[in-house]
Amino acid sequence: MNKPNLIDFPDRIETPRLYIRPCMPGDGSDVFKAIAESRSELKPWLPFARKEQTLDEVESGVRDSYAEFIKKTDIRLHIYLKETDEFLGSTGLHRIDWAVPKVEIGYWLNSRYTKKGYIVEAVKGLTRFALNDLSCKRVEIRCDERNTASRRVPERLGFKLEGTIRNDHLDENGTDARDTCVYSLIRRGPRLKVDYYM
Repeated sequence: MNKPNLIDFPDRIETPRLYIRPCMPGDGSDVFKAIAESRSELKPWLPFARKEQTLDEVESGVRDSYAEFIKKTDIRLHIYLKETDEFLGSTGLHRIDWAVPKVEIGYWLNSRYTKKGYIVEAVKGLTRFALNDLSCKRVEIRCDERNTASRRVPERLGFKLEGTIRNDHLDENGTDARDTCVYSLIRRGPRLKVDYYM
């Protein structure tokens, strides 16, 4: 694709309980609060949770992500509960290669909202969107081999574990090398069937 910034992206992607929308300037306060409430749970797996940031720093990061979204070089999305408009966490399409096209889905939740199936629901909706609406040929999910909760998401959605990249990143202390599991789901026809996975 020659001009990714011309791709029309919906205002929101809806699932039964959630809506997922591009990050926007002003979202920093919700993100800041969610990270603060969930730091101990997020810290082992996500580098951004290991360094305490000010509200201004988080808001600046949101605005940088919004600029990337406009260019479609990285697509950061925020997850909300339809019923209450509560901010639940973040997902997105990363490591985008529009020439294929292929994407990687990342995700995290405020720990207050875990174990309710929200992430599986959000990733399911985003995967379907990537394969059908963006015509992606491949969707990846990567996670630390030890992160069993994160690994359950692609496993429940029918992703295939392609392999493990050894010594791929450092742990939360920045000392020990950790392994990364690589999962993928590929499109085998013109559209992904609604009941193809989960």
